[in-house]
Amino acid sequence: MLGKYHPHGDAAVYEAMARMAQDFSLRCLLVDGQGNFGSVDGDPPAAMRYTEARLTPLAMEALRDIEKDTVAWEDNFDSTLKEPAVLPSNLPNLLVNGASGIAVGMSTNIPPHNLGEVVDGLAFILDNWEKQDDIGVEDLMKYIPGPDFPTGGLIYRRDTADADDGLVKAYANGRGRITIRARAHKEEIKGGRERIVVTELPYQVNKAALIETIAALTRAGKLEGIADLRDESDRQGMRLVIDLSRGVEPGKLMRELYKHTALETRFGIIILALVNGEPRTLSLKKSLLVFLEHRLEVLQRRARFDLEQARARAHIVEGLLIALDHLDEVIDIIRRSRTVETARENLCKRFKLSEIQAQAVLDMPLKRLAALERKKLQDEFKELKALIKELETLLRTPKLQRAAIRAELIALKEQFGDARRSHIADLKGDKVEFGSLVPDQPVWVTTTRKGLIARTLDDGKAPRVPSRPADVPVSVVGASTRDTLYLFTATGQAAALPVHQVPEGQAWEGEGAPYSQLTHLEGADVVTALALPATLPEGGSVCFVTAQGQVKRLLAEDLPGVGREPQLVIRLDEGDWLVDAAWVYENEELVIGAASGQGIRFSASEVRPTGSGAGGMAGIKLEDQDVAIGVTVINSRAKLFTISDQGNAKLTPFTDLPSQRRGGKGVQIIKGVAGERLMGVRTAKGASNIIMVTQRGAAKTLTGRSIKEQGRATRGTSVIALQGRDLVAAAVVPESRVEGSG
Repeated sequence: MLGKYHPHGDAAVYEAMARMAQDFSLRCLLVDGQGNFGSVDGDPPAAMRYTEARLTPLAMEALRDIEKDTVAWEDNFDSTLKEPAVLPSNLPNLLVNGASGIAVGMSTNIPPHNLGEVVDGLAFILDNWEKQDDIGVEDLMKYIPGPDFPTGGLIYRRDTADADDGLVKAYANGRGRITIRARAHKEEIKGGRERIVVTELPYQVNKAALIETIAALTRAGKLEGIADLRDESDRQGMRLVIDLSRGVEPGKLMRELYKHTALETRFGIIILALVNGEPRTLSLKKSLLVFLEHRLEVLQRRARFDLEQARARAHIVEGLLIALDHLDEVIDIIRRSRTVETARENLCKRFKLSEIQAQAVLDMPLKRLAALERKKLQDEFKELKALIKELETLLRTPKLQRAAIRAELIALKEQFGDARRSHIADLKGDKVEFGSLVPDQPVWVTTTRKGLIARTLDDGKAPRVPSRPADVPVSVVGASTRDTLYLFTATGQAAALPVHQVPEGQAWEGEGAPYSQLTHLEGADVVTALALPATLPEGGSVCFVTAQGQVKRLLAEDLPGVGREPQLVIRLDEGDWLVDAAWVYENEELVIGAASGQGIRFSASEVRPTGSGAGGMAGIKLEDQDVAIGVTVINSRAKLFTISDQGNAKLTPFTDLPSQRRGGKGVQIIKGVAGERLMGVRTAKGASNIIMVTQRGAAKTLTGRSIKEQGRATRGTSVIALQGRDLVAAAVVPESRVEGSG
């Protein structure tokens, strides 16, 4: 690099390369670094002798097809080598990773964006190419709502109600200003105090310097109410903890922190770039159009190159086929020729071959004389003719060129796209509500048998688990990122954490994090989970059921707070354990199922709410060796789903179950053969996804409408093929955050 393309010191080159390996600097990494490449605390990268680097697969997209004469080449700094004037990049890197720099009399400050959103914006322009003059900023912002910083944070388009929209202004004119705030939430700690936990910082903010600033302002008396300040960040993510003094209002302190520290910053957007060698200030639309024009030129040059190569190869193959058609005569001509040059001239004269074709015949190895090799040449010639026709059509059809570019961009998005990190809000406002610092996004939260927890975006469809997952789900709950997730263990303990702190990923694919790293639950078996919003209607509570048939209701106010140690929510007798929990209102009814196939229906009002340290009361009367296996809340628009350990399942109308007083034996809700046990009771609708998991880690996902409806005293029908002695272990029905855990 230094000797060939960059006639300067190694420090500048190494610094630029190191930045491309920093996940807090670039939205999409271009360098895969091995070693210390710096940190968000401002630590510099290690010396270059201690690090290694290679291009990421995404960076290779910037170089793809460079060998096909797709871009112009020019002299390097000393005219000893050629270098590409631009890269043929399929990656819209200028917008995706942004750029910042200063030159004589001008500067640029382009923020990073989400790759998937930029691709969607480009696809929209391609789909409306003939009407591109009618495309406005508002149209593009439906696909590209704003920057997406690698460090996340909250982006505010306006500081006050009467201020200009900074994003619209920047995207329309190339210049504008936005406000970025850190993302934080509050937690309760012992002694009735609270703490503020910062999990995301504004772009390019030095965390160590920020901590020093907060500490200095506290010592100087400009910030009051901070009892302790510490950095608990680890490989799981950022966690800057600010413990508050007793009586301090977190929102008020947060306003002061935003005012006096880099927890709130301004980002001045200047979209200035070189277009055909000239600096120009670009709107968002013009930036996208310049990239598409570049890609059109690259595609055309690549197609012309491929066409020339295909024609040249077809010319040679055609000559070889002519020679094979007259093989004996060709051999005779070559044998009678005194020199290679004479043989070449004689072949050209006899078969009207070009010199290139004649030379190819002379260079042809003897193995080409085999019949199979001849067939291969014929097939290759047909393929080359088809390719030539396809490329010629592509070069004279602009619509096909745009379709090809669109397909390549969509493939790029599907391979490298990810979820947005920065949340965009319209108005900053003066009052700080901690809930507003977290975007309200619907998600699915999954806990697994091996103790993992992860969340995925809820796109309106319930999750489907593959038949052979890396890990099987224990619970799948629908939630909002502003909710609190409660995990309940077999020992009767509970822990709480904000849903937005749950790492993204598919837990059944081994992604996410162990829940022991996010809570203080060490080595405990989580049996179920509930996600509850901050504000709940009155009359709601959590209903617990134990293996010995005990039932208990606990009011939401008695659940543990976020950040606290695990709390006992039900006292268990010796030999008993918690099997399930559900969110229920006092006017609703419950169904508790037992392994023997019995089930009891009764009103939740029969279970008086008790404190967290209390035990349960009789829910269902069990025979010897029988255990309760689950609880579900009756929904008049749904049916009771039951499944046995041998994979027999059915849907039964709740009207088939008589309402009784709690503590009775109930009625038969599934009929099994000797040794067959009921393993799951859930409430399911026709559109519900029902996830069945087995003891050996297999899974199957069915919709409710695929399960037959049958009476309560029937066995059901087989819905899952079990291998060997494998048995169904549980069933999970993803539900809304208030209706329960499924």
